[in-house]
Amino acid sequence: MITTVEPATGRDPMRIALVLVVGMIMATLDQTIVNVAINKLSMEFHAGLSTIQWVATGYSLALGAVVPTSAWLVGRFGAKRLYLTAISAFAVGSVLAGLSWNIESLIAFRLLQGASGGLLMPVGMTILLRAAGPDRLGQLMSTLGLAILVGPLLGPVIGGYLIDEVSWRWMFFINLPLGALVLLLAVRVVPDDAPEPPRALDVRGLLLMSPGLALVIYGVTAAGESAGFATPAVLVPLLVGIGLIAAFVRRSLTISVPLLDLRVLGNRVTGTSAVLLAVFAGGYFGSMLLLPLYFQVVRGESALVAGALGIPFALASGVTMQVAGRLIDRIPPGRYLPASIMVALTGFVLFVIQLDADAPYWALCLTMVLMGAGGGGTLMPVMTTATRPLSREQQPAGSTVLNMISTTSMAIGTAVASVTLGALLPVTGGLQALHAMTADQRAELAPALADAFQHTYLIAPVMIALALVPALLLPRR
Repeated sequence: MITTVEPATGRDPMRIALVLVVGMIMATLDQTIVNVAINKLSMEFHAGLSTIQWVATGYSLALGAVVPTSAWLVGRFGAKRLYLTAISAFAVGSVLAGLSWNIESLIAFRLLQGASGGLLMPVGMTILLRAAGPDRLGQLMSTLGLAILVGPLLGPVIGGYLIDEVSWRWMFFINLPLGALVLLLAVRVVPDDAPEPPRALDVRGLLLMSPGLALVIYGVTAAGESAGFATPAVLVPLLVGIGLIAAFVRRSLTISVPLLDLRVLGNRVTGTSAVLLAVFAGGYFGSMLLLPLYFQVVRGESALVAGALGIPFALASGVTMQVAGRLIDRIPPGRYLPASIMVALTGFVLFVIQLDADAPYWALCLTMVLMGAGGGGTLMPVMTTATRPLSREQQPAGSTVLNMISTTSMAIGTAVASVTLGALLPVTGGLQALHAMTADQRAELAPALADAFQHTYLIAPVMIALALVPALLLPRR
């Protein structure tokens, strides 16, 4: 949620925006760098894919859980102090993650990273609006968009190099000098502010939502390990999680100051856009775990090469995102969004069709351009479409709800993709068994491994195709 006050004087808003960009790049680097490391982490900790995926899923869940509390925290502690604390906590969490001694400790420290990283964007936007005022916000927000472009572009490549040539631990340690640089600049550039009387925080809602989501995802991953849902280890967490989420939804619709104001979804355009976002984000982001794994497990590439081969995807997504914001202001959403979704769907379908053990890289990269362009052209415009019909007072709440939907869908999509792939791998023991094989044994198994990835990748185009349904229901004028 963004707090609007009079613009601060005496500080250049562009300098403030550039400092915030460096902080956000640190968080987006870390979010994308881990996907390249999944195979290495599985090998290092002797853990299966359903367990290792919590390194990414736990980060997303923690990130989403903390976003609704950002407005209360800004009021309680002040924007600058909270931002400096979040940067410091993220750097400390990164160092602890690099020092992890087992998979459980790594997941725990990733939760700390996600909780602190989730504050950087909403608190940074509050700082920027206070410094510049609403008149210059559009220009400065486009500057913040650099983080969305640079992080996913450089993260997999830097991470791949560190994993191959140094150590997987350095993909976390690298955040320490970055965090120190951001702290030094922010102390000097970001204007001071005083805490304000915060609104009430719905603690009960927070205690219902976060454990509920975690239990549902745990139930899904446990179902993959148990090859079904008909066991207490699966049913109990799944039903308890669903019950907690249902209680959270009921509470959000009945109390005056909820953690998430779900009543904004009562607007037809906002509700329809939210459904579109949930389905599209689940398929789109869920598939991101698979791409570097395919290049490493099936094609035998290094982490660096796997990261570099993802550049067309990230570059197309970031560049298209910069253009899409202008297009959605000119073209009705009911016409623009179906076309953008079709671009993504075409890319994913072509990618799945040719995904085998010998697919030429140039052809895969061409389809990745379509995949990335369709994703970058859809995600921000659907957020704009969802918040546009809301009143000025409702827009911060709507933005928070939509960000929560996006991060939750990302976590669920990642969990479902990893569980599905783990179940389809043609070896008993999953990734651990593959790590124990010789290069010749893995090469002989490559066609069957490619089939497993191909069938898992089908989840993405199916969900993206389903997103066309709500997109076609949006206004065409």
